[in-house]
Amino acid sequence: MPTRPLLVKYETPVLLSEVKHKKALKEKKRVAVGAQSGPQAEDVLYSIIPPREFEENGQQWVQYVSSIPATRMDVINLQERLDSLLLERNARETGICPVREELYSQVFDELIRQVTVNCAERGLLLLRVRDELRMTLDAYRSLYESSAAYGMRKALQAEQSKIEMESKIQALEREKEELKQQVEELEYRCESIIQQEKEKFAEAERKHNEEVAFFRRTYQTLTTNLQTLCNATKA
Repeated sequence: MPTRPLLVKYETPVLLSEVKHKKALKEKKRVAVGAQSGPQAEDVLYSIIPPREFEENGQQWVQYVSSIPATRMDVINLQERLDSLLLERNARETGICPVREELYSQVFDELIRQVTVNCAERGLLLLRVRDELRMTLDAYRSLYESSAAYGMRKALQAEQSKIEMESKIQALEREKEELKQQVEELEYRCESIIQQEKEKFAEAERKHNEEVAFFRRTYQTLTTNLQTLCNATKA
Protein backbone atom coordinates (compact mmCIF):
# COMPACT_ATOMS: atom_id res chain seq x y z
CA MET A 1 0.00 0.00 0.00
CA PRO A 2 1.53 3.36 -0.94
CA THR A 3 2.24 5.98 1.66
CA ARG A 4 -0.70 8.34 1.85
CA PRO A 5 -0.65 11.99 2.89
CA LEU A 6 -0.29 12.27 6.65
CA LEU A 7 -2.67 15.18 7.22
CA VAL A 8 -5.51 14.55 4.75
CA LYS A 9 -8.27 12.36 6.16
CA TYR A 10 -9.12 9.31 4.00
CA GLU A 11 -11.66 6.52 4.29
CA THR A 12 -10.78 2.85 4.64
CA PRO A 13 -9.56 1.36 1.33
CA VAL A 14 -12.08 -0.81 -0.57
CA LEU A 15 -11.80 -3.15 -3.54
CA LEU A 16 -12.10 -1.41 -6.89
CA SER A 17 -14.65 -3.97 -8.09
CA GLU A 18 -16.97 -3.13 -5.18
CA VAL A 19 -16.63 0.57 -5.91
CA LYS A 20 -17.63 0.09 -9.55
CA HIS A 21 -20.68 -1.93 -8.47
CA LYS A 22 -21.75 0.73 -5.95
CA LYS A 23 -21.27 3.47 -8.54
CA ALA A 24 -23.51 1.65 -10.98
CA LEU A 25 -26.27 1.29 -8.37
CA LYS A 26 -25.90 4.95 -7.40
CA GLU A 27 -26.18 6.05 -11.03
CA LYS A 28 -29.37 4.02 -11.47
CA LYS A 29 -30.89 5.72 -8.42
CA ARG A 30 -30.01 9.13 -9.83
CA VAL A 31 -31.65 8.35 -13.14
CA ALA A 32 -34.74 7.07 -11.37
CA VAL A 33 -35.02 10.15 -9.13
CA GLY A 34 -34.10 12.59 -11.89
CA ALA A 35 -31.30 15.11 -12.37
CA GLN A 36 -30.47 17.06 -9.22
CA SER A 37 -29.63 20.72 -9.31
CA GLY A 38 -26.17 21.87 -8.18
CA PRO A 39 -23.03 19.84 -7.64
CA GLN A 40 -23.00 17.00 -5.16
CA ALA A 41 -20.55 17.43 -2.26
CA GLU A 42 -18.97 14.00 -2.75
CA ASP A 43 -18.49 14.49 -6.50
CA VAL A 44 -16.88 17.88 -5.92
CA LEU A 45 -14.77 16.46 -3.11
CA TYR A 46 -13.47 13.60 -5.26
CA SER A 47 -12.70 16.01 -8.12
CA ILE A 48 -10.72 18.23 -5.76
CA ILE A 49 -8.86 15.38 -4.06
CA PRO A 50 -8.99 12.39 -6.45
CA PRO A 51 -9.27 8.84 -5.05
CA ARG A 52 -6.04 6.90 -4.60
CA GLU A 53 -5.77 3.61 -6.49
CA PHE A 54 -3.15 0.97 -5.71
CA GLU A 55 -2.51 -2.76 -6.03
CA GLU A 56 -1.98 -5.06 -3.08
CA ASN A 57 -1.90 -8.87 -2.97
CA GLY A 58 -2.89 -9.00 -6.63
CA GLN A 59 -6.06 -6.96 -6.08
CA GLN A 60 -6.91 -3.41 -7.09
CA TRP A 61 -7.86 -1.14 -4.22
CA VAL A 62 -9.19 2.40 -4.09
CA GLN A 63 -9.20 4.85 -1.22
CA TYR A 64 -11.48 7.87 -1.17
CA VAL A 65 -10.96 11.04 0.77
CA SER A 66 -13.24 11.15 3.79
CA SER A 67 -16.63 12.83 3.40
CA ILE A 68 -17.27 12.94 7.16
CA PRO A 69 -17.69 16.51 8.49
CA ALA A 70 -14.90 17.73 10.74
CA THR A 71 -15.45 18.62 14.37
CA ARG A 72 -13.71 21.27 16.44
CA MET A 73 -11.55 18.53 17.95
CA ASP A 74 -10.55 17.38 14.44
CA VAL A 75 -9.26 20.88 13.68
CA ILE A 76 -7.32 21.02 16.95
CA ASN A 77 -5.83 17.58 16.27
CA LEU A 78 -4.89 18.71 12.75
CA GLN A 79 -3.00 21.69 14.13
CA GLU A 80 -1.22 19.55 16.74
CA ARG A 81 -0.35 16.94 14.13
CA LEU A 82 1.04 19.64 11.83
CA ASP A 83 3.25 21.08 14.59
CA SER A 84 4.44 17.59 15.51
CA LEU A 85 5.36 16.70 11.92
CA LEU A 86 7.16 20.01 11.40
CA LEU A 87 9.39 19.19 14.37
CA GLU A 88 9.71 15.50 13.54
CA ARG A 89 10.84 16.17 9.95
CA ASN A 90 13.09 19.10 10.91
CA ALA A 91 11.26 21.64 8.76
CA ARG A 92 12.92 25.04 8.55
CA GLU A 93 10.95 27.92 10.06
CA THR A 94 12.00 30.45 7.40
CA GLY A 95 13.18 30.42 3.81
CA ILE A 96 12.48 27.79 1.18
CA CYS A 97 11.74 24.40 2.75
CA PRO A 98 10.22 21.52 0.71
CA VAL A 99 9.15 19.70 3.89
CA ARG A 100 7.26 22.70 5.27
CA GLU A 101 5.71 23.35 1.85
CA GLU A 102 4.50 19.74 1.56
CA LEU A 103 2.96 19.67 5.05
CA TYR A 104 1.17 23.00 4.68
CA SER A 105 -0.12 21.87 1.27
CA GLN A 106 -1.62 18.79 2.94
CA VAL A 107 -3.19 20.95 5.64
CA PHE A 108 -4.72 23.19 2.96
CA ASP A 109 -6.13 20.11 1.18
CA GLU A 110 -7.60 18.86 4.46
CA LEU A 111 -9.20 22.25 5.15
CA ILE A 112 -10.64 22.26 1.63
CA ARG A 113 -12.02 18.78 2.32
CA GLN A 114 -13.65 19.93 5.55
CA VAL A 115 -15.22 22.98 3.88
CA THR A 116 -16.36 21.02 0.80
CA VAL A 117 -18.20 18.45 2.93
CA ASN A 118 -20.37 21.26 4.31
CA CYS A 119 -20.56 23.43 1.16
CA ALA A 120 -19.44 22.27 -2.28
CA GLU A 121 -19.41 25.82 -3.69
CA ARG A 122 -17.04 27.10 -1.00
CA GLY A 123 -14.85 24.07 -1.62
CA LEU A 124 -14.63 24.89 -5.33
CA LEU A 125 -13.72 28.49 -4.51
CA LEU A 126 -10.99 27.33 -2.15
CA LEU A 127 -9.77 24.99 -4.88
CA ARG A 128 -9.30 27.99 -7.19
CA VAL A 129 -7.37 29.77 -4.43
CA ARG A 130 -5.18 26.70 -3.88
CA ASP A 131 -4.44 26.28 -7.59
CA GLU A 132 -3.64 29.99 -7.95
CA LEU A 133 -1.25 29.82 -5.00
CA ARG A 134 0.44 26.76 -6.45
CA MET A 135 0.84 28.44 -9.84
CA THR A 136 2.32 31.51 -8.15
CA LEU A 137 4.66 29.34 -6.11
CA ASP A 138 5.73 27.40 -9.21
CA ALA A 139 6.40 30.69 -10.99
CA TYR A 140 8.55 31.92 -8.11
CA ARG A 141 10.33 28.56 -7.96
CA SER A 142 11.03 28.68 -11.70
CA LEU A 143 12.29 32.25 -11.35
CA TYR A 144 14.49 31.25 -8.41
CA GLU A 145 15.93 28.27 -10.27
CA SER A 146 16.65 30.34 -13.38
CA SER A 147 18.22 33.05 -11.22
CA ALA A 148 20.30 30.46 -9.39
CA ALA A 149 21.42 28.95 -12.70
CA TYR A 150 22.27 32.42 -14.00
CA GLY A 151 24.19 33.18 -10.83
CA MET A 152 26.06 29.89 -11.12
CA ARG A 153 26.99 30.63 -14.74
CA LYS A 154 28.21 34.08 -13.74
CA ALA A 155 30.18 32.59 -10.85
CA LEU A 156 31.81 30.06 -13.20
CA GLN A 157 32.58 32.82 -15.70
CA ALA A 158 34.05 34.93 -12.91
CA GLU A 159 36.14 31.98 -11.74
CA GLN A 160 37.34 31.38 -15.30
CA SER A 161 38.13 35.08 -15.69
CA LYS A 162 39.96 34.97 -12.37
CA ILE A 163 42.06 32.02 -13.56
CA GLU A 164 42.84 33.78 -16.84
CA MET A 165 43.69 37.01 -15.01
CA GLU A 166 45.96 35.16 -12.58
CA SER A 167 47.70 33.53 -15.56
CA LYS A 168 48.17 36.95 -17.18
CA ILE A 169 49.48 38.37 -13.91
CA GLN A 170 51.99 35.53 -13.62
CA ALA A 171 53.10 36.12 -17.23
CA LEU A 172 53.49 39.85 -16.55
CA GLU A 173 55.40 39.08 -13.34
CA ARG A 174 57.80 36.88 -15.30
CA GLU A 175 58.15 39.57 -17.98
CA LYS A 176 58.79 42.16 -15.27
CA GLU A 177 61.53 39.99 -13.74
CA GLU A 178 63.12 39.52 -17.16
CA LEU A 179 63.01 43.27 -17.84
CA LYS A 180 64.39 43.95 -14.37
CA GLN A 181 67.27 41.59 -15.07
CA GLN A 182 67.90 43.29 -18.41
CA VAL A 183 67.91 46.70 -16.69
CA GLU A 184 70.40 45.45 -14.11
CA GLU A 185 72.63 44.08 -16.87
CA LEU A 186 72.44 47.37 -18.80
CA GLU A 187 73.18 49.37 -15.64
CA TYR A 188 76.20 47.16 -14.97
CA ARG A 189 77.39 47.65 -18.54
CA CYS A 190 76.87 51.42 -18.27
CA GLU A 191 78.82 51.54 -15.02
CA SER A 192 81.59 49.48 -16.62
CA ILE A 193 81.73 51.81 -19.62
CA ILE A 194 81.75 54.90 -17.38
CA GLN A 195 84.54 53.40 -15.27
CA GLN A 196 86.54 52.54 -18.37
CA GLU A 197 86.07 56.05 -19.76
CA LYS A 198 87.14 57.56 -16.44
CA GLU A 199 90.27 55.43 -16.45
CA LYS A 200 91.01 56.38 -20.08
CA PHE A 201 90.51 60.08 -19.26
CA ALA A 202 92.75 59.84 -16.21
CA GLU A 203 95.46 58.08 -18.23
CA ALA A 204 95.23 60.68 -21.01
CA GLU A 205 95.37 63.50 -18.46
CA ARG A 206 98.40 61.93 -16.79
CA LYS A 207 100.21 61.62 -20.13
CA HIS A 208 99.27 65.18 -21.01
CA ASN A 209 100.61 66.48 -17.70
CA GLU A 210 103.83 64.49 -18.17
CA GLU A 211 104.27 65.92 -21.66
CA VAL A 212 103.65 69.46 -20.40
CA ALA A 213 106.17 68.95 -17.59
CA PHE A 214 108.69 67.52 -20.06
CA PHE A 215 108.29 70.45 -22.40
CA ARG A 216 108.65 72.88 -19.51
CA ARG A 217 111.88 71.23 -18.36
CA THR A 218 113.16 71.20 -21.91
CA TYR A 219 112.27 74.86 -22.28
CA GLN A 220 114.07 75.74 -19.05
CA THR A 221 117.15 73.77 -20.09
CA LEU A 222 117.27 75.36 -23.51
CA THR A 223 116.77 78.81 -22.03
CA THR A 224 119.58 78.28 -19.55
CA ASN A 225 121.93 76.98 -22.23
CA LEU A 226 121.08 79.89 -24.50
CA GLN A 227 121.82 82.42 -21.77
CA THR A 228 125.11 80.71 -21.01
CA LEU A 229 126.15 80.88 -24.65
CA CYS A 230 125.16 84.51 -24.90
CA ASN A 231 127.16 85.45 -21.79
CA ALA A 232 130.22 83.56 -23.07
CA THR A 233 130.11 85.38 -26.37
CA LYS A 234 129.98 88.79 -24.70
CA ALA A 235 132.97 87.97 -22.58
